[in-house]
Amino acid sequence: MRPTGRLHLGNYVGALENWVALQDEYENFHLVADWHTLTTDVEHTKNIPTHTFEMVVDWIAAGIDPEKSPIFIQSKVKSHAELYLIFNMLISTGRLERNPTLKEQVRDLSLESTVSIGHLSYPVLQAADILMYKGEVVPVGEDQLPHIEITRELARRFNNLYAADAPIFPEPEGKLTRFPRLTGTDGNRMSKSLGNTILLSDEPDEIQKKMRRAVTDPEKVRRNDPGHPDICLVFGYHQKFNPSEIDEIRSGCESGALGCVDCKLNCSRKLIDHLAPMREKREELVSRPEEVKAIIEDGNRRANEIASKTMAEVHEAMGFG
Repeated sequence: MRPTGRLHLGNYVGALENWVALQDEYENFHLVADWHTLTTDVEHTKNIPTHTFEMVVDWIAAGIDPEKSPIFIQSKVKSHAELYLIFNMLISTGRLERNPTLKEQVRDLSLESTVSIGHLSYPVLQAADILMYKGEVVPVGEDQLPHIEITRELARRFNNLYAADAPIFPEPEGKLTRFPRLTGTDGNRMSKSLGNTILLSDEPDEIQKKMRRAVTDPEKVRRNDPGHPDICLVFGYHQKFNPSEIDEIRSGCESGALGCVDCKLNCSRKLIDHLAPMREKREELVSRPEEVKAIIEDGNRRANEIASKTMAEVHEAMGFG
Protein backbone atom coordinates (compact mmCIF):
# COMPACT_ATOMS: atom_id res chain seq x y z
CA MET A 1 0.00 0.00 0.00
CA ARG A 2 0.98 3.59 -0.49
CA PRO A 3 1.39 5.25 2.91
CA THR A 4 -1.53 7.61 3.41
CA GLY A 5 -1.82 7.40 7.20
CA ARG A 6 -4.47 5.68 9.27
CA LEU A 7 -6.52 3.08 7.40
CA HIS A 8 -10.29 2.97 7.07
CA LEU A 9 -12.83 0.19 6.79
CA GLY A 10 -12.57 0.21 3.00
CA ASN A 11 -8.84 -0.51 3.20
CA TYR A 12 -9.51 -3.29 5.69
CA VAL A 13 -12.29 -5.04 3.79
CA GLY A 14 -10.78 -4.38 0.37
CA ALA A 15 -7.25 -5.65 1.02
CA LEU A 16 -5.86 -5.87 4.54
CA GLU A 17 -8.25 -8.54 5.81
CA ASN A 18 -7.32 -10.69 2.80
CA TRP A 19 -3.59 -10.18 3.39
CA VAL A 20 -3.93 -11.42 6.96
CA ALA A 21 -5.65 -14.60 5.75
CA LEU A 22 -3.07 -15.22 3.01
CA GLN A 23 -0.28 -15.45 5.58
CA ASP A 24 -1.44 -19.01 6.28
CA GLU A 25 -1.13 -20.01 2.60
CA TYR A 26 1.93 -18.15 1.27
CA GLU A 27 5.23 -16.60 2.19
CA ASN A 28 4.21 -12.94 2.14
CA PHE A 29 6.10 -9.68 1.77
CA HIS A 30 4.39 -6.43 2.77
CA LEU A 31 5.82 -3.33 1.15
CA VAL A 32 5.21 0.28 2.15
CA ALA A 33 5.14 1.81 -1.33
CA ASP A 34 6.48 5.26 -0.46
CA TRP A 35 8.07 5.92 -3.87
CA HIS A 36 4.70 5.18 -5.47
CA THR A 37 3.20 8.01 -3.42
CA LEU A 38 5.24 10.45 -5.53
CA THR A 39 3.28 9.57 -8.67
CA THR A 40 0.27 11.60 -7.54
CA ASP A 41 1.48 13.60 -4.51
CA VAL A 42 5.01 14.85 -5.00
CA GLU A 43 4.41 18.02 -2.95
CA HIS A 44 3.90 16.52 0.53
CA THR A 45 6.85 14.19 1.03
CA LYS A 46 7.43 15.30 4.63
CA ASN A 47 4.19 13.57 5.62
CA ILE A 48 5.37 10.17 4.41
CA PRO A 49 7.26 9.01 7.57
CA THR A 50 4.30 9.77 9.84
CA HIS A 51 1.84 8.20 7.42
CA THR A 52 4.08 5.15 7.17
CA PHE A 53 4.12 4.67 10.94
CA GLU A 54 0.34 5.04 11.20
CA MET A 55 -0.28 2.57 8.38
CA VAL A 56 2.15 -0.05 9.66
CA VAL A 57 0.57 0.15 13.12
CA ASP A 58 -2.82 -0.58 11.52
CA TRP A 59 -1.34 -3.50 9.56
CA ILE A 60 0.03 -5.14 12.69
CA ALA A 61 -3.08 -4.38 14.75
CA ALA A 62 -5.22 -6.05 12.07
CA GLY A 63 -3.14 -9.23 12.18
CA ILE A 64 -0.10 -8.92 9.93
CA ASP A 65 2.63 -10.92 11.70
CA PRO A 66 5.98 -9.25 10.98
CA GLU A 67 7.87 -12.37 12.07
CA LYS A 68 6.08 -14.38 9.41
CA SER A 69 5.59 -11.63 6.82
CA PRO A 70 8.34 -8.97 6.61
CA ILE A 71 7.13 -5.36 6.62
CA PHE A 72 9.55 -3.03 4.88
CA ILE A 73 9.80 0.35 3.21
CA GLN A 74 10.36 0.49 -0.52
CA SER A 75 12.79 3.42 -0.43
CA LYS A 76 14.96 1.63 2.15
CA VAL A 77 15.71 -1.09 -0.38
CA LYS A 78 17.62 0.89 -3.01
CA SER A 79 17.88 -2.13 -5.31
CA HIS A 80 14.25 -1.51 -6.28
CA ALA A 81 15.37 1.67 -8.04
CA GLU A 82 18.14 -0.16 -9.93
CA LEU A 83 15.87 -2.97 -11.11
CA TYR A 84 13.24 -0.38 -12.04
CA LEU A 85 15.83 1.42 -14.17
CA ILE A 86 16.82 -1.80 -15.94
CA PHE A 87 13.20 -2.78 -16.58
CA ASN A 88 12.49 0.68 -18.02
CA MET A 89 15.00 -0.14 -20.76
CA LEU A 90 12.96 -3.22 -21.70
CA ILE A 91 9.58 -1.62 -22.35
CA SER A 92 8.30 1.09 -24.70
CA THR A 93 6.38 4.21 -23.77
CA GLY A 94 3.69 3.11 -26.20
CA ARG A 95 3.13 -0.08 -24.24
CA LEU A 96 2.78 1.89 -21.00
CA GLU A 97 0.44 4.43 -22.56
CA ARG A 98 -1.91 1.61 -23.56
CA ASN A 99 -2.31 0.56 -19.91
CA PRO A 100 -6.08 0.92 -19.24
CA THR A 101 -5.64 1.40 -15.49
CA LEU A 102 -3.29 4.33 -16.08
CA LYS A 103 -5.72 5.85 -18.57
CA GLU A 104 -8.46 5.75 -15.93
CA GLN A 105 -6.21 7.35 -13.30
CA VAL A 106 -5.15 10.14 -15.64
CA ARG A 107 -8.77 10.80 -16.54
CA ASP A 108 -10.08 10.68 -12.96
CA LEU A 109 -7.33 13.00 -11.66
CA SER A 110 -7.43 15.31 -14.73
CA LEU A 111 -3.72 14.77 -15.43
CA GLU A 112 -3.95 14.59 -19.22
CA SER A 113 -1.39 17.36 -19.77
CA THR A 114 0.73 16.88 -16.65
CA VAL A 115 1.26 13.13 -16.20
CA SER A 116 4.88 12.56 -15.20
CA ILE A 117 7.33 9.97 -16.53
CA GLY A 118 7.27 8.39 -13.07
CA HIS A 119 3.50 8.09 -13.16
CA LEU A 120 3.56 6.67 -16.67
CA SER A 121 6.06 4.01 -15.65
CA TYR A 122 4.77 3.16 -12.18
CA PRO A 123 3.71 -0.33 -13.39
CA VAL A 124 7.39 -0.89 -14.14
CA LEU A 125 8.29 0.01 -10.56
CA GLN A 126 5.56 -2.37 -9.43
CA ALA A 127 7.16 -5.06 -11.56
CA ALA A 128 10.48 -4.43 -9.80
CA ASP A 129 8.71 -4.59 -6.43
CA ILE A 130 7.24 -7.99 -7.30
CA LEU A 131 10.11 -9.61 -9.16
CA MET A 132 12.80 -8.53 -6.70
CA TYR A 133 11.34 -11.18 -4.37
CA LYS A 134 10.54 -13.55 -7.25
CA GLY A 135 6.86 -13.23 -6.47
CA GLU A 136 4.74 -15.96 -7.99
CA VAL A 137 1.31 -14.81 -6.83
CA VAL A 138 0.01 -11.25 -6.47
CA PRO A 139 -3.41 -10.66 -4.83
CA VAL A 140 -5.14 -8.01 -6.92
CA GLY A 141 -8.49 -6.67 -7.94
CA GLU A 142 -9.54 -6.95 -11.56
CA ASP A 143 -8.41 -3.39 -12.34
CA GLN A 144 -4.81 -4.33 -11.49
CA LEU A 145 -4.56 -7.30 -13.86
CA PRO A 146 -3.04 -5.13 -16.64
CA HIS A 147 -0.15 -4.35 -14.28
CA ILE A 148 0.45 -8.04 -13.64
CA GLU A 149 0.58 -8.59 -17.39
CA ILE A 150 3.26 -5.90 -17.72
CA THR A 151 5.22 -7.62 -14.93
CA ARG A 152 4.95 -10.94 -16.79
CA GLU A 153 6.14 -9.32 -20.01
CA LEU A 154 9.14 -7.76 -18.30
CA ALA A 155 10.10 -11.03 -16.60
CA ARG A 156 9.84 -12.84 -19.95
CA ARG A 157 11.83 -10.22 -21.84
CA PHE A 158 14.63 -10.13 -19.25
CA ASN A 159 14.86 -13.91 -19.14
CA ASN A 160 14.88 -14.20 -22.94
CA LEU A 161 17.60 -11.57 -23.30
CA TYR A 162 19.91 -12.48 -20.45
CA ALA A 163 18.93 -15.75 -18.78
CA ALA A 164 17.32 -18.01 -21.36
CA ASP A 165 19.10 -21.14 -20.09
CA ALA A 166 18.37 -20.45 -16.41
CA PRO A 167 15.52 -17.95 -16.03
CA ILE A 168 15.88 -15.63 -13.05
CA PHE A 169 12.38 -14.25 -12.78
CA PRO A 170 9.08 -16.15 -12.58
CA GLU A 171 6.07 -14.91 -14.52
CA PRO A 172 3.68 -14.14 -11.63
CA GLU A 173 0.00 -14.89 -11.65
CA GLY A 174 -2.60 -12.47 -10.39
CA LYS A 175 -4.64 -13.98 -7.58
CA LEU A 176 -7.91 -12.37 -8.48
CA THR A 177 -9.83 -11.33 -5.39
CA ARG A 178 -13.34 -9.94 -5.49
CA PHE A 179 -12.60 -7.14 -3.07
CA PRO A 180 -15.82 -6.07 -1.35
CA ARG A 181 -16.32 -2.35 -1.54
CA LEU A 182 -17.77 -0.56 1.47
CA THR A 183 -19.47 2.69 0.59
CA GLY A 184 -18.51 5.80 2.54
CA THR A 185 -21.00 7.20 5.02
CA ASP A 186 -22.20 9.74 2.44
CA GLY A 187 -22.95 7.07 -0.17
CA ASN A 188 -19.86 7.76 -2.27
CA ARG A 189 -16.61 5.82 -2.60
CA MET A 190 -14.94 5.65 0.81
CA SER A 191 -12.06 8.11 0.83
CA LYS A 192 -10.36 10.22 3.47
CA SER A 193 -10.29 13.13 1.03
CA LEU A 194 -14.12 13.03 0.98
CA GLY A 195 -14.40 12.89 4.77
CA ASN A 196 -16.72 9.88 4.64
CA THR A 197 -14.59 7.19 6.29
CA ILE A 198 -14.73 5.16 9.46
CA LEU A 199 -11.14 4.59 10.57
CA LEU A 200 -9.93 1.36 12.15
CA SER A 201 -8.60 3.54 14.98
CA ASP A 202 -11.80 5.53 15.62
CA GLU A 203 -13.04 5.58 19.21
CA PRO A 204 -16.54 4.12 19.92
CA ASP A 205 -18.12 7.57 20.30
CA GLU A 206 -16.68 8.65 16.95
CA ILE A 207 -18.00 5.52 15.22
CA GLN A 208 -21.48 6.14 16.62
CA LYS A 209 -21.38 9.78 15.54
CA LYS A 210 -20.32 8.87 12.00
CA MET A 211 -22.95 6.17 11.71
CA ARG A 212 -25.68 8.54 12.87
CA ARG A 213 -24.82 10.79 9.90
CA ALA A 214 -24.76 7.91 7.39
CA VAL A 215 -27.23 8.22 4.52
CA THR A 216 -29.91 5.55 4.19
CA ASP A 217 -32.75 4.59 1.87
CA PRO A 218 -34.12 7.97 0.68
CA GLU A 219 -37.65 6.53 0.47
CA LYS A 220 -37.66 5.47 4.12
CA VAL A 221 -38.42 8.85 5.68
CA ARG A 222 -40.34 7.76 8.79
CA ARG A 223 -39.76 4.79 11.07
CA ASN A 224 -42.77 2.78 9.83
CA ASP A 225 -42.08 3.36 6.14
CA PRO A 226 -41.09 0.15 4.32
CA GLY A 227 -37.44 0.24 3.33
CA HIS A 228 -35.24 -1.16 0.58
CA PRO A 229 -32.18 -2.61 2.34
CA ASP A 230 -30.29 -3.47 -0.85
CA ILE A 231 -29.82 0.23 -1.65
CA CYS A 232 -28.95 1.20 1.94
CA LEU A 233 -25.25 1.47 2.78
CA VAL A 234 -25.92 0.65 6.45
CA PHE A 235 -27.36 -2.70 5.37
CA GLY A 236 -24.12 -3.31 3.46
CA TYR A 237 -22.20 -2.76 6.70
CA HIS A 238 -24.50 -5.24 8.46
CA GLN A 239 -23.82 -7.81 5.74
CA LYS A 240 -20.12 -7.60 6.48
CA PHE A 241 -20.00 -7.08 10.24
CA ASN A 242 -23.33 -8.51 11.45
CA PRO A 243 -24.18 -11.47 9.19
CA SER A 244 -25.96 -13.47 11.92
CA GLU A 245 -28.79 -10.91 12.10
CA ILE A 246 -29.00 -10.10 8.41
CA ASP A 247 -32.31 -11.87 7.71
CA GLU A 248 -33.95 -10.25 10.73
CA ILE A 249 -32.69 -6.80 9.70
CA ARG A 250 -33.88 -7.24 6.13
CA SER A 251 -37.32 -8.31 7.28
CA GLY A 252 -37.62 -5.48 9.80
CA CYS A 253 -36.49 -2.87 7.28
CA GLU A 254 -38.80 -4.04 4.50
CA SER A 255 -41.82 -4.26 6.80
CA GLY A 256 -41.15 -0.89 8.43
CA ALA A 257 -40.80 -2.41 11.90
CA LEU A 258 -37.12 -1.46 12.11
CA GLY A 259 -36.33 2.24 12.06
CA CYS A 260 -33.11 3.68 10.67
CA VAL A 261 -31.99 5.11 14.03
CA ASP A 262 -32.16 1.72 15.74
CA CYS A 263 -30.58 0.03 12.71
CA LYS A 264 -27.64 2.44 12.76
CA LEU A 265 -27.20 2.06 16.52
CA ASN A 266 -27.08 -1.72 16.17
CA CYS A 267 -24.58 -1.42 13.32
CA SER A 268 -22.40 0.90 15.40
CA ARG A 269 -22.29 -1.63 18.23
CA LYS A 270 -21.25 -4.43 15.87
CA LEU A 271 -18.52 -2.26 14.32
CA ILE A 272 -17.23 -1.22 17.73
CA ASP A 273 -17.09 -4.86 18.87
CA HIS A 274 -15.33 -5.98 15.69
CA LEU A 275 -12.72 -3.25 15.82
CA ALA A 276 -12.11 -3.36 19.59
CA PRO A 277 -9.23 -5.90 19.48
CA MET A 278 -7.51 -3.92 16.72
CA ARG A 279 -7.97 -0.65 18.58
CA GLU A 280 -6.51 -2.13 21.77
CA LYS A 281 -3.55 -3.61 19.90
CA ARG A 282 -3.03 -0.33 18.12
CA GLU A 283 -2.95 1.64 21.36
CA GLU A 284 -0.27 -0.73 22.69
CA LEU A 285 1.86 -0.28 19.57
CA VAL A 286 1.51 3.51 19.51
CA SER A 287 2.69 3.60 23.12
CA ARG A 288 5.85 1.72 22.06
CA PRO A 289 6.97 3.48 18.85
CA GLU A 290 10.52 2.12 19.12
CA GLU A 291 9.13 -1.40 18.86
CA VAL A 292 7.31 -0.50 15.64
CA LYS A 293 10.45 1.11 14.24
CA ALA A 294 12.43 -2.03 15.13
CA ILE A 295 9.89 -4.17 13.25
CA ILE A 296 10.29 -1.99 10.15
CA GLU A 297 14.09 -1.99 10.42
CA ASP A 298 14.10 -5.78 10.69
CA GLY A 299 11.85 -5.98 7.63
CA ASN A 300 14.16 -3.60 5.75
CA ARG A 301 17.14 -5.80 6.63
CA ARG A 302 15.42 -9.02 5.51
CA ALA A 303 14.23 -7.41 2.29
CA ASN A 304 17.70 -6.05 1.52
CA GLU A 305 19.23 -9.50 1.98
CA ILE A 306 16.88 -10.98 -0.62
CA ALA A 307 17.26 -7.98 -2.94
CA SER A 308 21.07 -8.25 -2.84
CA LYS A 309 20.91 -11.88 -3.93
CA THR A 310 18.46 -11.10 -6.73
CA MET A 311 20.56 -8.22 -8.04
CA ALA A 312 23.72 -10.36 -7.93
CA GLU A 313 21.93 -12.78 -10.26
CA VAL A 314 20.83 -9.90 -12.48
CA HIS A 315 24.35 -8.50 -12.69
CA GLU A 316 25.83 -11.88 -13.53
CA ALA A 317 23.22 -12.55 -16.21
CA MET A 318 23.75 -9.13 -17.82
CA GLY A 319 27.54 -9.33 -17.51
CA PHE A 320 27.96 -6.04 -15.68
CA GLY A 321 26.86 -4.10 -12.64
